[in-house]
Amino acid sequence: MSKIRAAKAELRARLLRTRRGLTSDELRAAGAALATSVRELPSLAAATTVAAYVSTGTEPDTHPMIDALRESGTRVLLPVLLPDNDLDWAEYDGRAALEATPRGLLEPAGAHLGPLAVAEAQAVLLPGLAVDRQGVRLGRGGGSYDRVLARLAATGTHPALVVVLYAHEVVETVPKEPHDHLVDAAMTPNGVQHFIR
Repeated sequence: MSKIRAAKAELRARLLRTRRGLTSDELRAAGAALATSVRELPSLAAATTVAAYVSTGTEPDTHPMIDALRESGTRVLLPVLLPDNDLDWAEYDGRAALEATPRGLLEPAGAHLGPLAVAEAQAVLLPGLAVDRQGVRLGRGGGSYDRVLARLAATGTHPALVVVLYAHEVVETVPKEPHDHLVDAAMTPNGVQHFIR
């Protein structure tokens, strides 16, 4: 394992330990704060289509946020995890139209739109564990969103890339590998932080 990958693994483990210590009240409060601040970001306020995701476990709760987007008339695309860890996309039609998968995820039950559907979004909300002040995002290491970001770069589309985190997960430095794509902003329960590229 390279030094960069080892440093990423160590940072992931530390951040996941901290997340496991959050109470259910803290998780709910984070979700509510994200839902009220979702329109603080001009790129989200102006977007007709947003690619988002349904949070799991101790991730910042995105349920209220994606509901708020949908209720405001924004088309919301959610990922569908494929067997090879790539992502397909489907439109969000409300919580009742989500179904649990064997992997423990909630995914939209509607028609799959294909992996390139993400290119229709003017903003993409990304899961993560950390981001640094240069916009280097640390994911969980599965590579699903690395493929999405590479696909967006290949299509020449430039949606706003926003990672959803807790405030303490905006850190000074995240180890960067050549395949890592920079994000534009972090959305936390404390507000939005923009990164200058």
